[in-house]
Amino acid sequence: MKPRPLERRSLLQELTLRGVRITGQRRILLETIQEADRHLDAATLLALAQKRDRQINRATVYRTLELLKKLRLIDELDLMHLNGEKHFYEAKTNVDHLHPACFQCGQIEEFTSPLFDRLKAEISRQKGFHIRVVRLEVGGRCRVCCASASCEGCEEEVCCKGERPSI
Repeated sequence: MKPRPLERRSLLQELTLRGVRITGQRRILLETIQEADRHLDAATLLALAQKRDRQINRATVYRTLELLKKLRLIDELDLMHLNGEKHFYEAKTNVDHLHPACFQCGQIEEFTSPLFDRLKAEISRQKGFHIRVVRLEVGGRCRVCCASASCEGCEEEVCCKGERPSI
C-alpha cells in the first residue's frame, strides 16, 4: 500500500496573497512544481515546463526557484550523496518530513513519524531553540532495490533483507 502524499501549500495562492506578479511562464513553473508526483531538479523542471511553453529558459527557472526559496514556499533538498550534483525542489508541506533517497535507483520518498515530531520537541525543550526549518535526508537502498539485490558481499551492519552478512 502506497502512503498518501503529503498536502502541499498552493504556490500560486501564496504568491498571489503576497502581491507577487504572476507571468504566464511563472504560472507554468508553479503549476509544474505543484503538480509533480516526485521531487524535481531544475533540469527536470525546465524540461517539463518547456513541454507547455518552449520559450521558458533556464534563467527563468532559476529566478523562480530563488524567489520561492526566499519566500520559504519551497524546500531545496541537497541530496549530494546521489550521483552528481542533485538539488531537488518541492512545495512546502504542512508537516515536516524526512527524505529517504536510494543510492541505487535515485528514488526519493517522504517519511513522517510521531517520533520525528517528538525529537523536534525535545530539541526545542532542551536547547530553548525555536525550530523554523527542518531538512533531513537519509541515504541507502529502497525496498525495490533491496528486493532485487543480492546480499552476497553485503557489508551492511543490518542487511535490508533481514539477513545478517557473514563476516
